[in-house]
Order: sequence, then structure tokens, then C-alpha cells
Amino acid sequence: MTDHAGEVVGLDAVRFRWPGQSSDIVSIDELHLGAGEHLFVRGSSGSGKTTLLNLLCGIHVPSSGTVRLLGTDLARLAPGHRDRFRADHVGVVFQQFNLLPYLSTLENVTLACAFSGRKKQRATETSKVDDTARRLLSDLNIGSELLGASVNKLSVGQQQRVAVARALIGGPEILIADEPTSALDADNRDRFMNLLFRESEARGCTLIFVSHDPELAGRFERAIELDPVIDGVGSAS
Repeated sequence: MTDHAGEVVGLDAVRFRWPGQSSDIVSIDELHLGAGEHLFVRGSSGSGKTTLLNLLCGIHVPSSGTVRLLGTDLARLAPGHRDRFRADHVGVVFQQFNLLPYLSTLENVTLACAFSGRKKQRATETSKVDDTARRLLSDLNIGSELLGASVNKLSVGQQQRVAVARALIGGPEILIADEPTSALDADNRDRFMNLLFRESEARGCTLIFVSHDPELAGRFERAIELDPVIDGVGSAS
């Protein structure tokens, strides 16, 4: 039996193709990440980046092979259980941040705990959820005067920090960032990357960062390239 002790993310012989297609969209022979590792995933449009993220989040299951998070084979879980597992163990920073405009800054952060009993429990180990969110936002330089404001009133940089706080509350073991710097200029990109590294390292998160920007790869200890789809095939190299 293969020993997966210490493994946070494990992919073995993973292939994915849509029903009726003759070729794979994603083809990854082997990928293993431990606690606190940082991985850069680069690929151009059509290389399977979004599909890979959906596999890691349990939204899709592989056509063949195994995707494990924290020792759990996601394909063995029922769809509802995969959703719960993702909510409990994964934080995601989206490209467009996906903050809800009808909620306040504070409510956007605590929303993650409304969908996960585990995150709520971890967020309330030493204080109430709101207090934990306030402390996290304060660490990210979001002042108390902004907590009740609509996120639409925040600058892009402030919205970024709120999105990071929402992804980190409740101590997820895995943090996924989906092209969060694609619309930023160089200065804002660098500030965001510094923020993301600092906060993920402080909390021991395994970070998977997806981007088409090759300049960012040098900041990561590990990187993989998803080849563009050729006749329907996208693979990791």
C-alpha cells in the first residue's frame, strides 16, 4: 500500500475528458504536495487550468486516476460530500474576487463559516467568528471603519485583502488562487503576491497559484506547466 503520510495534495495518473470526447483535457502523471508547499501552475488559454482547479476542488472527478486531498480520494465521495469537504478544507481566491455586493466587508469574510461547521469551529476556538474576522482583516490592514461598508465602496486593493481574509478564515489546509493578478498592474501585482505569501506562510497553508504570467513562477519553490490543448489534449510538463 502506498504511504501518503504528510501528503496534502496528491494526483496520480489523472486524466480528464468530457463524455463523448476522444482526447484528454488534463493529463498529469504525478503531483504531490506537502503541508505549506507553494506550487505555481502556468498555462495559456485552453491548457486545462480551470479544469485542473475544478478537479482539485472536487467539482469534477477524473475520468481515470486519483485526486486526493488530505488523504481523501475525492471521487469516492458523493457530490454533496465533496462540496462539504471543499468548504471545510479549501479556501479559494478568485480572479474577480467574487465578493457579494449586498453584504458588508465583515459579512463577506464570515460567510465562509456559514457554509462550513469545521471552519466555524476553528474560527471560534478563541473568540467569536466576527471577532476572528475583525482580527484577520486588521492583520490585512482593513480598518474598523470599513467593516460595515459595502465591498463596492472599497478600492481594488482593499477588495483583494477581503478576498484573502475570506479564503483564510477557519484555517483551510489548502489555498487556491485562480489568476487573481491578471487584471493588476505590476505594482499592485507585487503587493498582492507579497500579501498572499505572507498570509499563507503564517497559517501553514499549501498554496496552489494558477496563472498565465511566467514572471511570477520564480517566486515559487515548485512550478508546473500545462501544455496547450492540441487535438483536445492538455498535459503537465
